[in-house]
Parts: sequence; structure tokens; C-alpha cells
Amino acid sequence: MKLPDSLREQMKIPLGILLPESQTSKDEIQKHLTEDSYIITVGDRTTEKMIDFGLIPSLQIIDGQERREKREPPKLENATELTVDNPAAEITPQSISLIKNAFTMKSPVRILVTGEEDLLVIPVCIHAPENAVVMYGQPHEGLVIVKVTTEIRNKAQTLLDLME
Repeated sequence: MKLPDSLREQMKIPLGILLPESQTSKDEIQKHLTEDSYIITVGDRTTEKMIDFGLIPSLQIIDGQERREKREPPKLENATELTVDNPAAEITPQSISLIKNAFTMKSPVRILVTGEEDLLVIPVCIHAPENAVVMYGQPHEGLVIVKVTTEIRNKAQTLLDLME
């Protein structure tokens, strides 16, 4: 499924709370987590930041790039690594299937995307477990923190349904 141009502006609207870059600290992030939060990160920098804070994401989706520049993936021990092809501005059926499967596996699970991972926030929000908190970067602004609720699932499903 491809992202139509008509949806591009809508995709720039954060799905959750936008924490400005200057406030992105471990203490601020922990205010949005509970003891049993299933942490999901989408993006290399966000994943690396959480690992540095000692908040190991249960599911990490990265593409080895930051703002189109190649970068070393964040270091992580003992993660199950999966790979998937997902071209820029698309969400492939294989990506959705792999994300669903990742939620059934022992964490931490890392999905390494060949292509681009940005839009995978959408199927993640649809299929994540009840106690999930999804985090992703908002370019030049900060960190978006999304507590997965029925409302968020419905919003994400609507966005997915609008893709071609």
C-alpha cells in the first residue's frame, strides 16, 4: 500500500503526545509508562535513545538510517532480529505480517527494514498489545509517545484504509 500525496500532511500530525526535543529525558518519558508497558520504538534514533536510557523496547523497528543518512544500528544484546523489505512511502503486506508475528515472540525483537520504517507506526498501532506505548521521532521537533487505545487503533486503521 502506497501513501497517496493527499495523506502526506496528515501523516505529519503526531498520533500521540509530542515531547519537545529539549524535554526528552528518561524522567519525562517514564511519566508516560507503567510497570508493564510494552515499549515499541520506530526509528533508529528513538530506539538508540531508549536503550541509552535503559528502557529496552520490546519491539524495535529500524532501518539503519537517520534523515536519509546511513548510520550504525543501535547496539543491543540478545534480541531476535528479523528483516523485511519496505520501500519508502509504503506499507507492505509482508511488513504487517512480520509485525503481527513479532508481537507473539519473546522480546526484545528488532525488525531491520530494508527501505524505510516511518509508516510502520500505523500497523504497529493497529496490532500492538493493550499495554503498548509506541515511540517515534517527529523530525526537528521531538519524540511522539502514543499509548495504544481503541481510539488510536481506529485512527491508525482509518489511515491504513486511505492508503492505495
